[in-house]
Amino acid sequence: MNEISSGHTIKSYDRELESLHRAVVDAGRLVETQIVQAVRSLEDEDLERAGEVVAQDKKIDDIELMVDDQIIHIIAKRQPMAKDLREIMAVGKIMSDLERIGDQARRIARLTLHFYDSENTNPPSYVLLADIPKLALLVVDVLHKAVDAFADLDSQLAFEVIRMNSRLDEEMKAALRRLSTYLIEDARNIGHIVEITLELRALERISGHAAYIARHTIFLVKGKDVRHENPEKVERELME
Repeated sequence: MNEISSGHTIKSYDRELESLHRAVVDAGRLVETQIVQAVRSLEDEDLERAGEVVAQDKKIDDIELMVDDQIIHIIAKRQPMAKDLREIMAVGKIMSDLERIGDQARRIARLTLHFYDSENTNPPSYVLLADIPKLALLVVDVLHKAVDAFADLDSQLAFEVIRMNSRLDEEMKAALRRLSTYLIEDARNIGHIVEITLELRALERISGHAAYIARHTIFLVKGKDVRHENPEKVERELME
């Protein structure tokens, strides 16, 4: 049976690209949920929920493998050019960022398991942990907008994500300064502070990956590689 042409390409090709796009958006929503659940498990001292987040990470890994297989199939069968090739390249990179975000959510969940395991008689005080849920709200917002930007191919929203990530860096520095004051006040907190610092860094990495998703989206929409450009230069690129 002949395939029916649909504008720039054949209909079955359109469906393959749409399926690829949808799989990445679904993965983005899943890792967003993972972060929320991981942080909630820490707030609620919920070991069961933390275990579910750790187990759920395999689902993200499976989606990444499926997306990789689809990309290989499309390249081999369709030999994409121009915008189609940009989309396939962007999808592969975005999926890789989402998989790494899932790893960071798992790291946060494992902190819950570590702190509140029945054998641990010395969990950290809420004061030490207070910045994690606050920063997580900002990070989840950045990630949500990054996935929205990709879903809607919205370069302006993608640029907003890049700016949000820059502002979040300042919030992260402030949180780390607060942790250092607790160490000065009581050196016995050093073990907890090291571990909490690693979790704050996990949130920082999630925001960084979200910003890269936004930069890949700009590449897809505009054909301009802005992966290593500062926000001011990205803004100029978008205005051209």
